[in-house]
Amino acid sequence: MASEDAEALLAELGGGWTLNSDGHLERAYPFGNFVAAMDFANRVTDIAEEQAHHPDLYVRWGQCTVEIWTHKISGLTESDFYLAAKIDRAWAQGLGEQTG
Repeated sequence: MASEDAEALLAELGGGWTLNSDGHLERAYPFGNFVAAMDFANRVTDIAEEQAHHPDLYVRWGQCTVEIWTHKISGLTESDFYLAAKIDRAWAQGLGEQTG
């Protein structure tokens, strides 16, 4: 995917997502504790399985970072942005309330 296309799709996602130094989509979600971060990671796992598209998840106390790219091409495709939007929807549907 051309960088200008990635930037346009990134803008459509709204806030929070960035392109990291490897050119992958990345977003850190904050939580009030480790259990809430793990609960979110498990929800992302469910979404990933439904989509057959598997991001890297980094969980630590108070945070779950999601990194998305298409491993097969070692780059971004539109499906990466769709997955990011679905993860954001899960966040907005109540999991984000566990931040405090």
